Amino acid sequence: MAYMHGNLALKPKKQPEQPRAPRKQTVVRRKSIPVQEKLLYLFTILVCVFVAGTIIFRYAQIYQINLDIKEVNRHQTEMSAEIKELQKKVEQLSDPEVIRKKALEQGMVQSEEPITVKVN
Repeated sequence: MAYMHGNLALKPKKQPEQPRAPRKQTVVRRKSIPVQEKLLYLFTILVCVFVAGTIIFRYAQIYQINLDIKEVNRHQTEMSAEIKELQKKVEQLSDPEVIRKKALEQGMVQSEEPITVKVN
């Protein structure tokens, strides 16, 4: 029987393991950040949060103003259309012939005497 993975006779023999003595491990401790540096970081973060909050608040105000402008424009457009309709109605009702017909419908009679108006 031929060995396909090489000759076992050439394989080195394992040497028995010798018990090792426990090693001392060195622990590296990092220095803590000084209080002044911590306060500096905290102050920087607070400033950034304040600036971001201010910017967001201003954008919210601008958005609200834009909504108000759109609402006023819509209201103004509606009022313009209503004014045009009312002006047409005024023109129709101001026609002397329409006034005469309405007066006759309500039982008024036309006077034959001329009307005099005195101005002081």
